[in-house]
Amino acid sequence: MAGLMAGFGHFTHAIVRGVPKSLAKEALRTCNSDVDPAKAQGEHEVYVEVLRKKLGLEVVELPADESLPDCVFVEDAAVVCGDTALITRPGAESRRKETEAMKCALQGLNLNIVEMSDENATLDGGDVLFTGREFFVGLSKRTNQRGAEILADAFKDYAVSTVPVLEGLHLKSFCSMGAPGLIVIGSSEPAQKALKIMQQMSDHRYDKLTVPDDLAANCIYMNLPNKGHVLLHCTPEEFPESAKIYSEYVSPGSSLAYGASLFRSRDEEIYQLTR
Repeated sequence: MAGLMAGFGHFTHAIVRGVPKSLAKEALRTCNSDVDPAKAQGEHEVYVEVLRKKLGLEVVELPADESLPDCVFVEDAAVVCGDTALITRPGAESRRKETEAMKCALQGLNLNIVEMSDENATLDGGDVLFTGREFFVGLSKRTNQRGAEILADAFKDYAVSTVPVLEGLHLKSFCSMGAPGLIVIGSSEPAQKALKIMQQMSDHRYDKLTVPDDLAANCIYMNLPNKGHVLLHCTPEEFPESAKIYSEYVSPGSSLAYGASLFRSRDEEIYQLTR
């Protein structure tokens, strides 16, 4: 457990970006559902308040950019581990300029910046799962093998394994870390197949928490300096059965759990910085 905790470090900062009005009509879509701009803005404000006031994180807020309708989904623009920040090359060409503001923000936090300049490489942060011991990188429509190789070169202290993402947008569309040594995974066949591949490729053993809804597996685990273990997960209004499993897993006194209803998958809503 001590080694795992050292791998995660303490979460002290969060970088978020404002919701552009262009999100509703111009953002990339994986489904045909509509986005209510006012509701999205309201939920984003509540989310930032939770990060700042309830969790005590130092929140860096970047302004929305109407020319970048997907810019609110900041996780895809960088991967941070220790004192190194890898600026990615998002798979969707329309999102490539999102990395400019992220790079400036991370430079302001005095991190060592590594840029992914290879034009043959693509990498979305949503395809990168850091377990505290190693990295799993989803090979998806947005991330390719060359992108995974550059990530491995940037973080030489950790093993990097690739996992095919056959359905869904990103690897973390159906799995996340729920605690040190615990992978939260969706119950669908593609999600379970991906987990099996991860288990086969890893030299480490992980426990698993299976939730009925793949999107509900998209949670955020944080180790906070003053609060200890915190898990941000879906609300009962979004996914009642999955939320019930979370509530049964979290034991009083050992963890904090907050439900936060967001308009898209949570892994793309917040970027976490470990120091």
